[in-house]
Amino acid sequence: MKNGIWIIMKKELIRFFTDRRLILTTILMPGVLIYLMYSLMGTAITNMYTPQTGATEVLVSGLPDSIGGMDETYSLSFTEIRQADAEDGKQRVTSGDLTLLVVFPADFDALVADYTVGIGPAPNVEIYYNSSSPNSSAAYQNMINLLDAYENSIANKFDINAGEGTYDLASERDTSATFFAALLPMLLMIFLFSGCMAVAPESIAGEKERGTITTILVTPIRRSDLAIGKITALSVIALLSGISSGLGTILSFPKLMGGTDVVDTSVYGPTEYLLLLLLIMSTVLLIVTAVSIISAFAKTVKEAQTYVSPLMVLVVAVGITAMFGSIADSPVLYLVPFYNSVQCMAAVFSFEVVPVNFFIGILSNVVYTGLGVFVLSKMFNSEKIIFSR
Repeated sequence: MKNGIWIIMKKELIRFFTDRRLILTTILMPGVLIYLMYSLMGTAITNMYTPQTGATEVLVSGLPDSIGGMDETYSLSFTEIRQADAEDGKQRVTSGDLTLLVVFPADFDALVADYTVGIGPAPNVEIYYNSSSPNSSAAYQNMINLLDAYENSIANKFDINAGEGTYDLASERDTSATFFAALLPMLLMIFLFSGCMAVAPESIAGEKERGTITTILVTPIRRSDLAIGKITALSVIALLSGISSGLGTILSFPKLMGGTDVVDTSVYGPTEYLLLLLLIMSTVLLIVTAVSIISAFAKTVKEAQTYVSPLMVLVVAVGITAMFGSIADSPVLYLVPFYNSVQCMAAVFSFEVVPVNFFIGILSNVVYTGLGVFVLSKMFNSEKIIFSR
């Protein structure tokens, strides 16, 4: 039995690792492309939303004396214009030639002094900006902050979080855990499934398409050994592909997040990585088994990939659930294929692992894999399925 399994595993692994094209497209390229894509996205987003340095010129109509000296504090530079030139200023803001236009009502200081809250309309300051321009949006926000500060200075009753103390009490560990628990389960499921989809249809449906599987079936190797050998070998390859994609993603996170300290993988220790490894291995076995069974019904690799596509959509949809709500408490939910893996991943990343639920999740994956091996071995015994070319 062991010899038959090893023969099939050896055959599959040799076929894969002697094909440079497969190694390049399945293991190396996914991680490199993901790293480059996410890094470029992060750089582009950072450049797009990083406002220009220095004071921003702002055209102001009816600038009151009470506000005239506050511009430098908020990286603004006021330039007074006549009321008649305001329309021209609006056109310049629309075209992008001007960053910001502010129009104060005449005698603004007097109107503010005479105004009673709740009685009649308050003096209105018009701020014209272009939301499609990052610099204009930043200047608009600075102007809002300036006016808020002015309003507080004349009618301040209390402050909120005044001073330079730290009021957000979330630790770096909690912040990183929240980020990873929401995003990585979905990404890992996608990467693992993509790795399985890249090799399983070729190994099962591809051999049917080429007619080489009949050569294997006439040997004395047991059908169960054939199924176990293929699933194990394909799982190794898919795992390597998933690791490549995962590394590319994790390494690109700092650039994707614009160089901020929101994410820090050092918060995880050996225990979390060991639990994650066990979970990923059981998940890969389950995915490979499911994809192999579906591929066995197909006559060609292309047809197999078409059959597997709905399962891919299902896995992605299940992965998205990690972004919403808390981690499932009921042990029964950890019996649901794929969903249990997502919940266990979220638990590991958020440091909320419940040993019983985690054990149920991994054990159920192994049991489902065993059932899948049994089904696949029966399919290899079916001439109707194997010889449907």
